[in-house]
Amino acid sequence: MNANIEMLNYIYKNAQMGQNSINHLLEIIENDSKFRNLLENQFKEYKNIFDTAEEALSKLGYEAKGTSAIQKFETYMMIDIKTLNNKTPDHVAEMLIQGSTMGIIQITRRLKDYKGSIDKNVQSLAEKLLATEQHNVEECRKFLGKAFEAANV
Repeated sequence: MNANIEMLNYIYKNAQMGQNSINHLLEIIENDSKFRNLLENQFKEYKNIFDTAEEALSKLGYEAKGTSAIQKFETYMMIDIKTLNNKTPDHVAEMLIQGSTMGIIQITRRLKDYKGSIDKNVQSLAEKLLATEQHNVEECRKFLGKAFEAANV
């Protein structure tokens, strides 16, 4: 398979997973307008990356392959289990930081593995995904700790 298609499909799946996870979290988190706003902004960024990857794949004559129904179900179940007893911004931010950190590791590896074999537009989109994951970690860090929770009460 073409390196550009492989990288674009990885970006597509990653952004789809981000959208799915955030969309599910928005249904179950505690009502906190600042945290909800953060999640909505992250969702929009993943959607933008997702749409860009899908369009690029289409231009290459390739149909994007997203996450399977089983993967989606597993993700939702994991979120439900991890938030069963704790839906606070502190706890959900921690979960998101862990997910984005895994994303940072994976996209960094892919960027190194595909260095020199993908075109600059695909490279740029992959770097945008990396920057998004890094930004998400920084933004979620603001919601960690009891001090934040006490300030928002």
